[in-house]
Amino acid sequence: MQMYELIARYDSRQSFYHKAVVHVEKNKTTLYSYETPVAVVSKGKLKLLPDWNYSNTTRRHVKEFVKQQNVESQYDELRRKK
Repeated sequence: MQMYELIARYDSRQSFYHKAVVHVEKNKTTLYSYETPVAVVSKGKLKLLPDWNYSNTTRRHVKEFVKQQNVESQYDELRRKK
């Protein structure tokens, strides 16, 4: 498994200050916000986990993650359903 800190490329913040971490396994990439799993991309499909909408900061982490994973359209659709 590979782990790395989520870097703010699209967000106006300079950094997420170690509060957002990405775990990469074989076909699964998971975003952790404040050590809690909040989103998974597996085989090109996005799944939002129950705590994805916990706080404004967590939503910022998720938005950045989905942009970097190129699954923005799935995020928009899932967000409307929740």
